[in-house]
Amino acid sequence: MINSTEFCRQLGIEVPLICGAMYPCSNPELVAAASAAGAIGIVQPMSLSYVHGHDFEDGLKYIHSLTNRPIGVNLILETSSKTYQERTRRWAEQSADAGVKFFITALGNPAWVVKLAEQHGITVYHDVTSRKFAQKALDGGVDGFICVNNRAGGHAGKLSPEELLDDIGALGKPVVCAGGIGNVERFKSMLDMGYAGAQLGTRFIATEECSAHLDYKQAIINADADDIVLTEKISGVPVAIIKTPYIESIGTKAGPVARWLLKHRKGKHIMRSIYTLQSIYKLKKASVAGSGYKDYWQAGKSAGDIARIEPVADIVNRFQAAL
Repeated sequence: MINSTEFCRQLGIEVPLICGAMYPCSNPELVAAASAAGAIGIVQPMSLSYVHGHDFEDGLKYIHSLTNRPIGVNLILETSSKTYQERTRRWAEQSADAGVKFFITALGNPAWVVKLAEQHGITVYHDVTSRKFAQKALDGGVDGFICVNNRAGGHAGKLSPEELLDDIGALGKPVVCAGGIGNVERFKSMLDMGYAGAQLGTRFIATEECSAHLDYKQAIINADADDIVLTEKISGVPVAIIKTPYIESIGTKAGPVARWLLKHRKGKHIMRSIYTLQSIYKLKKASVAGSGYKDYWQAGKSAGDIARIEPVADIVNRFQAAL
């Protein structure tokens, strides 16, 4: 069924399914495969350039050489670094010039992204975990929301899919469910509940097109939902990760000095910068080197529903058949 939800109609795609932006797992071939299959793949700029070695503009051209279907770009609107802000603006402008059809913004005020998007006919959704942040993004003019729930990988929210839908659906914009969806049954239940689409991350790591190490993919297949724990040691705020012997050995709580710094406005930015610099390297290394390195593998609770590695198209086709 083509254009089955408002989200599909906005983007001109066939399946209301997002292959979410993932550091370090969003390689160009994975992004392109999701879009080519009728869903939409999202570029994670740091992953594209730092992990997979593409100049950002050239990377977009490469993805477009693999598929002529719409793709999206994730823009994290971090404000603590002027250099990062400037780089994000450059990524946004280059994306618009390259014909990107979809922006997913996170953190910060998306108003400037919306203004740029309006000039190029680009749809903008904002990552949210509560009504408070959704209202701010709505004031900035976004077209919809990615509702990150408490089953998501990466920076998970605190609310359930049901609570988020009740909270944010009332704002009158399309909402996409992000977190805990690893099989067709959960996907269908979210659409029946009232979501306009779903964003999957962990499910797409365990695919043939994802360049993550086989050990990482196998860890997802082996994991149950209870094996997903939250750690403060990646960015200073809870991040969902697979519990491994290495993670158990280092613990998941920030140390006393880090906790003290994280309570203060300036100290928070310093500590998060330290964590981020460390984790960028560790996550990249673990994804490439596998279990020969420290087992730092992000994943959501949907890992419990994933039983095998398969082609992206097979996943998208199976989900489409449920519509």
